[in-house]
Amino acid sequence: MKTTEHIIRRAGFEDAERICELVREFPKVVLPRSLADIVQNIDRFLVCQRGEEIVGTVSWQVLPEIGAPKSPSVEIKSLTVATGQQREGVGRDLVLEAIRQITLLHPAQCVVLTFSPEFFRRLGFEEVPKEKLMHKLYAGCINCTKYDNPFTCPEVAMALEPGLPTGTET
Repeated sequence: MKTTEHIIRRAGFEDAERICELVREFPKVVLPRSLADIVQNIDRFLVCQRGEEIVGTVSWQVLPEIGAPKSPSVEIKSLTVATGQQREGVGRDLVLEAIRQITLLHPAQCVVLTFSPEFFRRLGFEEVPKEKLMHKLYAGCINCTKYDNPFTCPEVAMALEPGLPTGTET
């Protein structure tokens, strides 16, 4: 088990290629993102750095609404932690910092679609019906090449209302 300290920081353009590598390391659980997409959205990425190495990343996306925002949602996405660096608090620290950054925007909720619901449950997220995330399904799942139907996809929809306690006590 590694004990090297890590820092969570905002990503810079110089981190884009490593972020892309991390996302590609987990094709079965993280939707692919092109290097161009990562560069274009670099201001919404955080990285975890141990020494000189980037060992994890997370990003977020504001989900679309029609008209004035009445219930804005932000999706946490592209959470990856390098193989060999997992179960050491990297993912938790990335998500908690992402929530802190997202909370500054005053959204109604943070959402995630995940194959790891227990991880997010420990951070205060609660399972919600996918029908409550139709804007997410329209924005992202509609273009998914993994599953024919977002309602049969095994990912679990979860939400967190910012300002509520998160699982920082664990």
